[in-house]
Amino acid sequence: MAPRRVLFLCSRNRLRSPTAERVFGTWPNLETDSAGLADDAETILTAEQLDWAELIVVMEAAHRRRLQSRHRVRLRGKRIVCLDIADNYGYMQPELVELLLRRAGPLLR
Repeated sequence: MAPRRVLFLCSRNRLRSPTAERVFGTWPNLETDSAGLADDAETILTAEQLDWAELIVVMEAAHRRRLQSRHRVRLRGKRIVCLDIADNYGYMQPELVELLLRRAGPLLR
């Protein structure tokens, strides 16, 4: 079975989405990547990443709106899930990892 390709998005790709990429990157049958939607993101979202992804996971509803307004055509047929995780956590902070496992884990099993 081919691995599922999951793209995690947040604003600046510094805390939440890189944590999710790392946490779920070790799961079997998953390939993960992450990017940010802000112009000053560590890794700025590319068209290639969107084309690659089968599932797109955003951290906030505002991310979904920004993604859809900028990339509507590329998103056709893509599933986008919002985890509703605010920007209140550090990279790999245990509380963030727990939230990610609880909210995204069931989607990715």
